Amino acid sequence: MPKRSRTVFFVSDGTGITAEMLGHSLLTQFEGIAFTQVVVPFVDTPEKVDACLRRVAEARAASAARPIVFCTLVDDAVRAALRQADALVLDFFEGFISPLEAEFSIRSSHAVGRSHGVAHSKEYQHRIEAVNFALAHDDGLGSQDLARSDVILVGVSRSGKTPTCLYMALQFGIKAANYPLTPDDFERGELPGAVAPHLGKLFGLTISPERLSEIREERRPGSRYARLDNCRYEVDAAETLMRRHEIPALGSTTLSIEEIATRILQAVRLERRVY
Repeated sequence: MPKRSRTVFFVSDGTGITAEMLGHSLLTQFEGIAFTQVVVPFVDTPEKVDACLRRVAEARAASAARPIVFCTLVDDAVRAALRQADALVLDFFEGFISPLEAEFSIRSSHAVGRSHGVAHSKEYQHRIEAVNFALAHDDGLGSQDLARSDVILVGVSRSGKTPTCLYMALQFGIKAANYPLTPDDFERGELPGAVAPHLGKLFGLTISPERLSEIREERRPGSRYARLDNCRYEVDAAETLMRRHEIPALGSTTLSIEEIATRILQAVRLERRVY
């Protein structure tokens, strides 16, 4: 049976990241529906909201089902205009700002772009520094500077270390480095010399050999590197090495990057620096 389809708009007066993030969290609860997703950022004038309304109307005309609109618009007039759309409009600000205003007994600033206008804030600088650190310490680079890291991810090639480090840097302001465990390390039965002095900062990522083989096959088709028997050997050897050195580890096979990063922060008790 084919999936039902719905068009979903994420409308914001800023980048749209917040609307998209909150909307995705809700949409994942509904299986069996194929969502066509449209992000409409920087809707902060009457002209822009009119253009957005035309796009929603076109989507409505092309489908038997009305579109879904998630919005994080601050300006009352712009929000009121968007609510005229022939769509299910879910207004995150209306749902949360009004109760908070009542609780605090003050009116919110209603400042457009406040959530992302932090270019000079301490939290923003933490984020930029952490991203630069992750890029400079990816896949064994910058090993002489690992003492500055908050956490060092180790694991076989293609187990998810790089995207996890970048996510932790961008979302949490964590300085995360990653270092590969290779067949040379397995033959010696020892950790790479660069990370051995930082044992307390190490965290392992592992993955099922079958999934690892699939990922590597896309990168290097037909290679020994991607063969299932080689992947089984590397994963088993890496997990043995982690157990020997009592390195906490997490399987990445069925987890999203968001889940992996959050579980690592909980496991090593790191405080996020970005909110």
